[in-house]
Amino acid sequence: MLCDVENLPALRFAGAARRLGAAAHAVGLEVPAFRCPPRIAGAERTIRRYPGGAVVSVRLRGRSFEAALDDMVEGVLVANRVDPSAAVRLRATLEDAVHGDASAQAA
Repeated sequence: MLCDVENLPALRFAGAARRLGAAAHAVGLEVPAFRCPPRIAGAERTIRRYPGGAVVSVRLRGRSFEAALDDMVEGVLVANRVDPSAAVRLRATLEDAVHGDASAQAA
């Protein structure tokens, strides 16, 4: 029996993190590190700030992958302290980077 590696959550997460990082970098944002799960039990998303950057952690288990992608996008915006007026435009760009490929894989 062959394993469909395209649907493994860890590989999908890594691919989404790469796409999101590239999109964030392209619009001039700092790219945080991504990991899962958060260290705080029950948390869906956490952000830890360090002198050299930030780490966005999201929970994958027990929720849709699309919800985790949304948390990753929001984490980039929060980690960069993006002004709410600019966040609307940037959120759309970042969501297109991660959800665009996710919806194409589902088809």
